[in-house]
Parts: sequence; C-alpha cells; structure tokens
Amino acid sequence: MLYNATGKARRFASLRESNNLNQREQVEINYKKIAKVTAISVCVLVVLFAAFVGWVYLSTHQPDQVESAPLTNREYAPLVPQGEKIKILNWNVQFIAGKGYYFYYEGGSDTRPTSEDIIRTTEEVTRVIKEENPDIILLQEVDDGAKRTDHEDQLNNLLARLPDDYGSHASAFYWKAAFSPHPKILGSVGMKLSVISRYKIESAVRYQLALKPDNWFVRQFDLKRAVLEVVLPRDSVKDLVVFNTHLTAFAFGSDVRSRQVEEIKSLLNEKSSNGNPWVIGGDFNLEPPGPKVERKGSEVIKPLFDEYRAVPGYEEVNGASPEDWYTHFPNDPDIKSPNKTIDYFFLSDNLSLGEHYVRQEDTLDISDHLPVIAEVSLPGT
Repeated sequence: MLYNATGKARRFASLRESNNLNQREQVEINYKKIAKVTAISVCVLVVLFAAFVGWVYLSTHQPDQVESAPLTNREYAPLVPQGEKIKILNWNVQFIAGKGYYFYYEGGSDTRPTSEDIIRTTEEVTRVIKEENPDIILLQEVDDGAKRTDHEDQLNNLLARLPDDYGSHASAFYWKAAFSPHPKILGSVGMKLSVISRYKIESAVRYQLALKPDNWFVRQFDLKRAVLEVVLPRDSVKDLVVFNTHLTAFAFGSDVRSRQVEEIKSLLNEKSSNGNPWVIGGDFNLEPPGPKVERKGSEVIKPLFDEYRAVPGYEEVNGASPEDWYTHFPNDPDIKSPNKTIDYFFLSDNLSLGEHYVRQEDTLDISDHLPVIAEVSLPGT
C-alpha cells in the first residue's frame, strides 16, 4: 500500500510538473504571438506614418531658398528703352474673386467666389489694365490650379484678354498643394506672384522669405511667402531689376515680418551695390510710419521708408489727405470704404519718380486692394 501511494504521488507530481511546463510553454508562445503582432502593428504604423509624411511632402510646395522661376518671352520683345518713362502697375487682385464676399480667413464665412463673379472680375481687371496701359504689371494673389477658382490659370485667362505686346511674363508660386486638409478648403490650392512686361525678360528668380514659426505639418500647407525677381535687359547699360512680393498677413506676435523686411533689404542693397536700377512693388501688409499716428506694422516697414523712396511717400501718407493713398478696402461689410495703406513701390536712387497715384474711383468693387501706379525714368548710363 505504501509503495502504491508513493508511486501515485510521484506520478501526480510528474503530471503537475508537466502541466506547469505546458502552461509556461503556452504562456511563452502567447507572449511571442503578442510580440509578433505588436511588432507587425508597429511596422505597419511606421510605414503608414512614413507614407503619410511622404505624401504631405511630395504633394505640397517645397521650393529652394533661391531658384529659377519659369518665364515666357514674346517673340521680338523689345529691350527696356534708355532714358524714357516706364509706367508700372502694382495690384493685389485677391484671386480675382471680386468684392462681394467676406471670406473665412478674414472672419466671414465665404469660401470661394462663383464662377460668374470670377469671369466678371477678370473682365474688370482687364479693363483697368487696358485703360492704364502700363509697361510693367505686378500682380499678387493670382490663382493657378486652385479648387476655389475652378482650377484655372488666372494669369493665362488675363493674358488672353490683353494686347499681344504683354506676351512676356514670369511667375512664382507662394501657395501650392494638391490637397489642403483645411475644412474650409478640402481641395487643391495654388497662388502665385506674376510679373507681366512689354519688354524682354532676361531671367526670373524666386527668393524664399522667412516662414511663420508653425509646426512642420502646418508649415507644409501654409503660404510660403516669396520675392519674385525679374531682370529686364537694356542695351549696353545696367539691367533694370523688378521685384514683386507679398508679405505675411497674420503674424500672430512673431517676428516673421521683420525678418522678411530684412531679407528684402538685403536683396535691394545687393542690386544697389551693383549699380542696377530697381523697383520693388507688392502687398507688404504693413501700414506706413508716421510722426504721430500709431499704425499696425509701421515700425516693421520703417527701415524701408528710411532707406528708400516709397510710393506712396512718407509725406503723402502723413499729409492733409492720407485717404487719397489708401490701398486696402477690407471685405468686412461693416467697413464702407478704403481705410489704410499697405501696398507700395520702393525705388532705387538712380530712378527718377514721375506721376504716381492710387486708382480708387472705379476699382472699389474689383478687389480688396486698389492698384498703385507709378511712372519712373531710367538713367541713360
């Protein structure tokens, strides 16, 4: 009896040890399965994340700091004449949307203009250009491939309506993405700076300006503000250099606009040191300095006023009738007339300034900006 009990105990102990071993093996197998599934899941997530980052990067605009910009010259385009007046028009055309909207980025709810309003506004922009008959045209906010404006190339639509001698032009994108995830957009975006010229264009270069300090993801889909440089050759003398720009509008307390102004100053000083006559025009999104009036951004743009001649000039924007030089008419329906100056020309010392003005009387329904026009005379040597 004792032998049988001992044997049974041994068999029971052996069986229990075997069961414990099987349980440990099963637990180990389960752990391995879990680890394998986890590893596969992590790999899949890493691959998906990498694919997403790759898509974001490849589907958005990734310009170099300095790069050539595409240009077109009409056949037999003339060189810039020596010692003659040249008329230049500068205009932010607000993606040719017209003035009947209060857009979401301004505080309103509108997301896009109608196709009919785009056609009507294109005709109005064409009318003003034909009547002014400028030699050089600087345009900001020209859409190309954007969902909100029917994916059209607005520059081509405009050129098709203008005389053939405006066949030389260059452009540089500063907002471009195959798909923007912004809930008010959910589609493609494309917006560029454009220069149209009666004269031959020798070269065009895009300069990247400082970006807002957003996180990497937001920065990919945001505007990448820039300067477009166009060189117009002259016969046996220094070439005329024309710059077009559009500075950051919503800085949110950062120093990005001050940095952009310093970058522009560096470009202008380089051309001055080379002896080139130059002019820069654009939407600077900064109000002018004044002796008594506190204006938004005036301290940021003051270095340009201090160093170069401005159009409108310091005396004009601080004179008896500063409203004659207002260039911005916000879309806010509570604002009934233009209320500030934020669009300018700045000129090199070797250019002579002639007649200049803001065309206000018949342009209030075309854009939230008004065209600025200036005549300049080039040195003969």
